[in-house]
Amino acid sequence: MKPLKRLRFLLATQNEGKVREIEQALTGSDIRLVSVREQGALTVPEETGLTFLENARLKALHYFRLTKIPTLAEDSGLVVDFLGGAPGVYSARFGPTDEERIEKLLVLLKPCHGHKERRARFVSAFCLAQMDSVVEVAGEVKGWIAKETRGVSGFGYDPVFYYPPMRKTFGEMTIEEKNQVSHRSRALEKLRQRLVELID
Repeated sequence: MKPLKRLRFLLATQNEGKVREIEQALTGSDIRLVSVREQGALTVPEETGLTFLENARLKALHYFRLTKIPTLAEDSGLVVDFLGGAPGVYSARFGPTDEERIEKLLVLLKPCHGHKERRARFVSAFCLAQMDSVVEVAGEVKGWIAKETRGVSGFGYDPVFYYPPMRKTFGEMTIEEKNQVSHRSRALEKLRQRLVELID
């Protein structure tokens, strides 16, 4: 079996928070991740997909066509039941900054008081585009939206996403704690399993 440490992927994201979490989650696999910033001025694809997987596939194929390097792309976001699934694939476009996105979310959920009304889930979808195959996986984690921000770790909606089993928001967790339970780490574990199957 070809060892995983020989694999080299272009990581199709400019989000430093995602880069840190993905690198941490892949610790021990020796997969080498190459930044898109190392490839010079590349065009950025428009994320027109209606699902997280569609957007991940769109990004992976775009950068693979440009660089010919096997490309790993992710799309992720927050899905809130009370808001009909919003912000969903528009999570990063829900407002100009993390703080404004969170503020908008809390205002919209102000009428909701119970945990059931504030139920939410984080979803992460990965696509690996190579010369002769596309590998797609997804992971999710369920919780609810807290009534106020708690913690300063992580990024995005982490300070208001409460994870009941650990009695913390993602914003209160260390990166190691978050990577034990997060949607992103669950999707990456599925990806690692798929890679082992493909290489074997």
